Order: sequence, then structure tokens, then C-alpha cells
Amino acid sequence: MAVYSLKSVQRIPVPVKEIWDFFASPQNLPVLTPAYLGFKVISKYQGDKIYQGQIIEYKVSPLFGIPLYWMTEITHVDPLKYFVDEQRHGPYNMWHHQHHFKPIDGGVEMTDIVHYKNPLWIFGDLANVLVVKKKLKDIFSFRFNSVAQRFGKWPGEQMVLEFR
Repeated sequence: MAVYSLKSVQRIPVPVKEIWDFFASPQNLPVLTPAYLGFKVISKYQGDKIYQGQIIEYKVSPLFGIPLYWMTEITHVDPLKYFVDEQRHGPYNMWHHQHHFKPIDGGVEMTDIVHYKNPLWIFGDLANVLVVKKKLKDIFSFRFNSVAQRFGKWPGEQMVLEFR
């Protein structure tokens, strides 16, 4: 059973504080997720801004419209630089998502690094090839386009998404 990773890089023509404030608010997560996933934040006490130790609960329907419960914990936060969310309960055996924000001339470079492991041993590896990798590509493509629409597109930039 393999651990997979993906890396997404996007340059955004706004100050790092503006993009940080947007990503540091759990209420903005549905805006970054395709509607067909039925993504909803269901936490009652998650707070307005992320903080270390924060638990965020969701409902999401990744396959066949079947709703699943997903809980993540914000395990690390360095304001304006990075934060990490890790799955505590949900569809993966492991989900570790790093969000990095680096000021650059004219804006910010945002890098996401995700390590994940599917359930069901060899069947999970097969599912990664047949379904999961494509779903994640679709989700990160949607997110890339949503961010570009909301904050502006970096001239000439195309989405960079690497899987390993």
C-alpha cells in the first residue's frame, strides 16, 4: 500500500496577507471545492481563523454522491508562511496537507504538498490509478481557477501539478 504525493504551485498577484487571510478562514473552503462534491463545513466550534490544534469537520461526497464524514486537525501554523492540516477521520488512511505562502515580486507563490494513502491495500492502489488521482487533479484544477478568478491570474501561468 503506497503513500502518494502531489504538489501544486500557483503564483497570485496579491500581497501574502490577503491570500493568507482567505485561506486561513475555514468558511472559505467550500468556495475552493467543486460543487459536485457536496462539501460542507459542519463544525460548530471551529472558529473564524485557523489555529494549531483546531479541529474542522466536513461532509463530502467524493464518490457516487455518498456523503462521508471528514475531520481534520490543523497541526502547525506559522502565520503568513504555512499551515498543515491532517486527517483525523475520513476517506483516506492518511492525509497530510501542507499549505505554503511565499512573498515574491508582484505577489505570492502558494505551494500545496499533499501526502495521502488510500484504504483497502492493493485495491486502494488500483483506485488511485483509476479514480483518486483524477479526482484530486480535478479538485486542484478547480481550486487553481477559483483562486485566479478571485485574486487575479499571474500573466501566462498555467497550473503546475505533480504527482508521485
